[in-house]
Amino acid sequence: MTGSLDNCFRIGYVSLMNHMNTANLKIYTRRILAIAVPIMLSNLISQLQMMIDRIFIGRLSLESMSAVGNATTPMWTTMSTIFALTTGATILVSQAYGADDLKRAGDLLSSVFKYNNVLGILLFLFWLLFPQTAFHLMGVDESIISMSIDYARYFSPIFILTGIGASISCMLEVSQKTQIMIWYGVSRSVTNVILDYVMIFGHFGFPAMGVKGAALATTIAELIGDLIVLIYVLTAKDLVLRPSRTGILHAKFASFIETVKYGIPAACEDFAWNLGSLYLIAMLNQVSVEAAGIHSIVFGVELIAVVLVGSIGTATLTLSGFETGKKNIEGVWDVVKYSGLLSFGICTFNLLLFLLFPGQILGMFTTDRSVLDIAAMYLLIVGIDLFPKSGNIIFGSGIKGYGEPSWMLKTQLIGTAFVIAGSSVLVLVFHRGILEIFILVVLDETLRFILNSRKLARIRKKHRFSGSSHEYHEDQER
Repeated sequence: MTGSLDNCFRIGYVSLMNHMNTANLKIYTRRILAIAVPIMLSNLISQLQMMIDRIFIGRLSLESMSAVGNATTPMWTTMSTIFALTTGATILVSQAYGADDLKRAGDLLSSVFKYNNVLGILLFLFWLLFPQTAFHLMGVDESIISMSIDYARYFSPIFILTGIGASISCMLEVSQKTQIMIWYGVSRSVTNVILDYVMIFGHFGFPAMGVKGAALATTIAELIGDLIVLIYVLTAKDLVLRPSRTGILHAKFASFIETVKYGIPAACEDFAWNLGSLYLIAMLNQVSVEAAGIHSIVFGVELIAVVLVGSIGTATLTLSGFETGKKNIEGVWDVVKYSGLLSFGICTFNLLLFLLFPGQILGMFTTDRSVLDIAAMYLLIVGIDLFPKSGNIIFGSGIKGYGEPSWMLKTQLIGTAFVIAGSSVLVLVFHRGILEIFILVVLDETLRFILNSRKLARIRKKHRFSGSSHEYHEDQER
């Protein structure tokens, strides 16, 4: 496994360094960071808040941590579907913006604002009324399923805000006006931490609500953060792409379908990844409740680094689409190269932290000595996993921004099938445990990283051979 990872990392790193250009490095790094840093800070603050949330829940019991892990995994899966569908809008709107076609960009955005909200309301109703359906399918242990259901119902109102939130995120990213996301992250996270302390444990005269308090605190904090962003969007003077109320009301469903056609592969890709994750949770539930709790802790820690790389991936997608709209295909490669370099730096720093301070990191989430003694090994494994995972995020964003989102769906389907088949054999046939599951996750990311790297190399080779972006797209259509 280590040799394969080293080889993949070397291929990706050497490919980046062989094409470096100092002038372009400064230009594109500045553009990438201008979009990514505000999102990164907002997401980092939010993840730190979620980490504190897990710390509070972990102080209740490992069973509470397992219940919340079982609840949040499918809920975030369904929530991310809306954001993944909106990826199609980000691609098309950024391409239109790059081509200086503001009317088309505005029409597409208006349709997204109008029709995204229907999906959010439907998801809210499902998680409010039928959460037990999902948890029974996941095989959640009867000893914790009531806590999972309580968490889901108190968390469900967030879905009402998801449609408009995804639409606003698309607009801000394409407009390269993401600074407000820092204030969103700060307000949301500070509020959530305070409310967690009050509602989970019962302070200042409030009843101790346990996991229900954690969900309610998150819901209230999310509402406050979204209100701040909405006020900015309604009052800002320099948002060129902001759709009008009239434009939203008269937006055509055909425009929304156009974005969905690009977004469906991304949404299916995201769903396939989450399906694999859900299946892993189900297999870990077969191993033990403690195994699912350890998974929740360790991958919760990894998620902080993932959202940092994901912020760079968002910038990569937006700028790749922008450069494609300008017919500057070589610029797409510059965006991917420098984004990849930044991401690998984040992964290296994260791995060093995992190696040097495993006990301190994991000790924030649990005081169970038996868990602490073995979880450090799993922390190291997910630290290694970050390298191919970040490569998939960045390379995949470049491939999507160029206009080929269906490729990432294909490789993700291969990965999901690999994870489902592999974990089933490991747990149900050979009765193996959590260590083998973690190694399987690394192998999955590595396999897809190899496939995506080769795809990116083939696309670039075809572009160079064709000599122009126009000829390249004709070649793709053939």
